[in-house]
Amino acid sequence: MSEKRKLTAKKYLEQLEVIDTMINQDLERLDDMKTDARCTGGIDYSKDRIQTSPQNVLEKRICNYVDYEKKLDVRIDQFVDVKEQIISEIRGLHVVNYINVLYKIYVQFKSIRQVSKEIKKSYAYTLELHKKALAAFEETYKNLYYLI
Repeated sequence: MSEKRKLTAKKYLEQLEVIDTMINQDLERLDDMKTDARCTGGIDYSKDRIQTSPQNVLEKRICNYVDYEKKLDVRIDQFVDVKEQIISEIRGLHVVNYINVLYKIYVQFKSIRQVSKEIKKSYAYTLELHKKALAAFEETYKNLYYLI
């Protein structure tokens, strides 16, 4: 049984980018599996024939691809749910500047430097705003844990 560990606001919010990265890697892997499933390969007629069926290998590749795709669909659905939860929690702070900075950093995956340019504030101000927003998030939501 896995134990839920309490997290800082930063670690809690960073989960979105971690999950998004893993899903993108899984999509690449799924694409590779799809390519493998389409590839029948060549037959080496110079060797002695043994009884193996290329059809069975192809079927196995296709089944693996389909199974992996189903599992990935479930992970994507979980990601969408987690994203909606985090967006709702960020908006629950009810401070426009906090909402704006946390949303851009943790939902849109932008750097603090990018955010400072977008909100037309200095980097130092944006960094301080980010720290205050994280502190407010931790104060508002005391039981932060891994979502997936």
